[in-house]
Amino acid sequence: MNYELWKIFLDAVELGSLSKVAMLHNTNQPQISRQMNELEAQCGGRLFNRTGRGVELTDLGQYLLPKIRSWLNVTDQLNNEILHSTDTPIGTVRIASLPSTAHPLLSTLYKVLQEKYPLIKLSVREGQGVHLEKWLEDGSVDLAILYRFNPTPKQGDVYLTQADTYLVGCEGDELTRENEVDFKMISHLPLVTFCRPSNWRNFLDHMAYENGVELNIVFEADSISLQTHLVSESRIYTMLGPQALKKASQYTSIQAAKIINPTLKRYISLSISKHGYLTPACKAVMEEIRNLADLL
Repeated sequence: MNYELWKIFLDAVELGSLSKVAMLHNTNQPQISRQMNELEAQCGGRLFNRTGRGVELTDLGQYLLPKIRSWLNVTDQLNNEILHSTDTPIGTVRIASLPSTAHPLLSTLYKVLQEKYPLIKLSVREGQGVHLEKWLEDGSVDLAILYRFNPTPKQGDVYLTQADTYLVGCEGDELTRENEVDFKMISHLPLVTFCRPSNWRNFLDHMAYENGVELNIVFEADSISLQTHLVSESRIYTMLGPQALKKASQYTSIQAAKIINPTLKRYISLSISKHGYLTPACKAVMEEIRNLADLL
């Protein structure tokens, strides 16, 4: 397997254009095209469809992408460990995180790593649940910090903490004036929540069905900032965890009540990509994240 050719393959996936890849590598497009043709000949099939807008993965390319990401990551880690001591964690650890959990957890993690493991680098991506799941699935990240809704961890997940869910209304709203609100009171309220596909939406639909609650979703948005501005200005409601709520209350006039009867528990999970293996650097980062779980 030619490491450099597969690195170019990944660049083409990320950039969507062979001409952009050529600029990145300070060469010309015909040279990149020849290299991709060589790679496709080795694979026995086309990896990309060439279009007027650039390149798109074929079915074969889609199938190989997560495996190639994993192999390149493991190769990079192995190279680092050969060049240095295998007893010293080294290399880049790729983490995906919900925006609401990224700070102060990951900013504090960076400071800890600088002191204890200065040869570890972090690469952090933010996104909502569906994006994090996709990045884990295709091997784009090594670890993800995301919400789970099953009280029992699965597939190697490590639950860092659990959190309640809050009904969020505008400042002065009668329904959210008290500290708690029954789940049944949400029936028919105008709600803004996350777009599908979404594990949160699936969980919410299930809980609504189980408890006879009629959901009235009037707006969908993945941006928590947009959700809370709509709540503040348009007198509709949303449902958030405490981390997102704390941040949103700093820039919008909102108030919230914990949902009870039943409580809607969410579990903040440290999840592992099923591609590749846990490098010493990944293991060290996981341990430090567990040590910092109180920041969530």
